[in-house]
Amino acid sequence: MSNHSQAPVVWLLTDNKPGHKNQLKGLGNRLRVLTGAALYWISAEEYPVPLWRALLGVAPAMDAALPKPDLIVAAGTGTHRLLLALRRLGKAKTLVLMKPAFPLGWVDGAIIPTHDEVKPANNILHTEGVINTITPLARLTSKPEALILVGGRSEHFDWDDDAILNQVSDLIARYPQWRWTITDSRRTPESTTDRLAELQSPKISVVHHTRTHDDWLSHQLAASRAVWVTPDSISMVCEAATSGVPTGLLSLNARANSRVANGVKRLTERGLIAHWADHASVMAEQAERHERLWEADRAARWVAGNYLAAFQQSGKEARQ
Repeated sequence: MSNHSQAPVVWLLTDNKPGHKNQLKGLGNRLRVLTGAALYWISAEEYPVPLWRALLGVAPAMDAALPKPDLIVAAGTGTHRLLLALRRLGKAKTLVLMKPAFPLGWVDGAIIPTHDEVKPANNILHTEGVINTITPLARLTSKPEALILVGGRSEHFDWDDDAILNQVSDLIARYPQWRWTITDSRRTPESTTDRLAELQSPKISVVHHTRTHDDWLSHQLAASRAVWVTPDSISMVCEAATSGVPTGLLSLNARANSRVANGVKRLTERGLIAHWADHASVMAEQAERHERLWEADRAARWVAGNYLAAFQQSGKEARQ
């Protein structure tokens, strides 16, 4: 039975890694708004695929309760064998998020960050950074509330406890009337986490990442007038920038030829985020932002136009 009289069915293949799941969720949420898409999450761990199935495009037996897909989207290396095995399933289109190790001609399309330096093609959409679930805020708060997101060691920047703590302490000292919320991440060194915890005070809340929840970041961004981020995580930087809250980068030394560092540099060149030296502009009360970064929406519109065009009208009707 054709799905064309109803909403498109989208299978989201996940390896259950938080970053990859976040990308799928960001794209899926916007596809649901734009086309009325019905989303079905499939864990690749539940469908182990031998190499021959992936190479030949022979689908494994899937859960019989799953409706036939119109689009199959995968994120994470752990999902690639399953995606390739499903590429000849019915009339479903296949889409991979981020640069895969297999030839891009094996799937219908790809959404890849510009910093991955993949040559342009008709079936590739290049994004600034990675897709996320954050929705740009309609209005910024006027309250002097700031958020600091601290990452950790990575292959892209030289982590420096002293440098980060000095910058955080400097911000707090320069803007004593502000309230601050500081959180770490799974990659934050224990030494950094311990030193951040010592900053706890009536005007400073230090929240360990294990005490946050899925919507914690979006709620905190909505309540903030400024956000500061360490540059080691492109996803964290993009989430902050997407919110529309004035975003500043804490300074770390970038490693040579780092694609992530180049991606962060592109965002600063576009004026979407500011350097540490420009802290006054980040902290100043300002008018609405001139340029917006909302790659989940841009990607979903590209996907809808290229792979779900038959459903766009019914999606519009569903939203009225």
